[in-house]
Amino acid sequence: MSVIREIIEGLFIGFTSAVGVIGTYQTLVSCAGLFRKKEQVTSEPQKTFAVLVAAHNESAVIAPLIENLKKLDYPREMYDIFVICDNCTDNTAEISRAHGAIACERFDTSKRGKGYGIEWMLENLWARPKQYDAVVMFDADNLVEKNFLKVMNDRLCKGARVIQGYLDSKNPFDSWITLSYAVTYWFTNRMWQLARHNLGLPNTLGGTGLCVESNLLKEMGWGATSLTEDLEFATRCIERGIYPTWAHDTKVWDEKPIDLKSSMRQRLRWMQGHYDVAGRYIRSVLFNGVKSRKLGMLDAAFYLFQPMYVLMVTMMSVLFLARFFDIGTFSTVSTILPTWLVYGSTAVFYLLPILALYLDKVPWKGYFGLLLLPFFFLTWLPIMFYAFFTKKNQVWSHTSHTRAIRIEEIQQ
Repeated sequence: MSVIREIIEGLFIGFTSAVGVIGTYQTLVSCAGLFRKKEQVTSEPQKTFAVLVAAHNESAVIAPLIENLKKLDYPREMYDIFVICDNCTDNTAEISRAHGAIACERFDTSKRGKGYGIEWMLENLWARPKQYDAVVMFDADNLVEKNFLKVMNDRLCKGARVIQGYLDSKNPFDSWITLSYAVTYWFTNRMWQLARHNLGLPNTLGGTGLCVESNLLKEMGWGATSLTEDLEFATRCIERGIYPTWAHDTKVWDEKPIDLKSSMRQRLRWMQGHYDVAGRYIRSVLFNGVKSRKLGMLDAAFYLFQPMYVLMVTMMSVLFLARFFDIGTFSTVSTILPTWLVYGSTAVFYLLPILALYLDKVPWKGYFGLLLLPFFFLTWLPIMFYAFFTKKNQVWSHTSHTRAIRIEEIQQ
């Protein structure tokens, strides 16, 4: 028994040390999100845009988005709207054309998924007589702030090549699931994305509300066909030293799953894709970061490691219970960080979500979502464990969208 106790103690100290280092690093980085310098739009409209909308059987929600996109505060002749009708069996294409978009129908059951649809669309786009300075990508269930293209034009004119807009929820108060999603996004937008933008670190892409320079896409190709095509493309950019940047001043709203079953199915796809991409890229990103001494690449490797970090926290909790209920005395737990720093950073970390909601002026009823987060987090654990063992799965699971909300309702 003493040998088992010593093994448990050693593992616990090891996990605690690793979690302490990673948690303290993330907390210190997140503190940069407490400050926000409003970036003024100073560039006149110069860039032309191909606005791509990924759609699979989205007849219920596609019309409000197209009408929204047609009214953006940007010269209408400088952007075109393309709807990728990917293996649709409904009338998404007919509705898209009726509302003035260019519907591009793709039928390929051997290559299913958003990443393949985007790759196909880009190949068709480059073959067209009319070319564009940049490509913007949305999902069919989105709604977009009117200044979106103005902000993207300004960032491109100032040298950015890959830009992610602020991601928000258009149905945060439909259920406890949607509210939990919304709180997670509000926190991430402020304390992960804005924080890294302020520090000059690479931002992550959220799969929608992103803008990519056309020349960059032609140079490196899309090449992102995994279940998390956004993460894969962002990682490929960072691997080459091209950091995605963040636009906190323009929003994209999307529809979150209402029920737990749909939510877990969506998050399982995310985690399977994350493990897959991490397994293929984390070594090269980490090696390039160490070799070039670039903190941004190391930070990107840190993001790829996030699911494994959560599993480490879970294992640490299990070992803690084993230590707690075992009869006998264990040595005092120590980490490679000072105890005051570990506990201090932990206290700050739990305050950050409250500050994130306050600083971004979230409605007061949104704060109730903070009480739900522990329960929402518990639903992640089985997903992460199952996804780890099924990460080779590449079968795309579609999330159905039904909330045909219009931009005017969001603005009210």
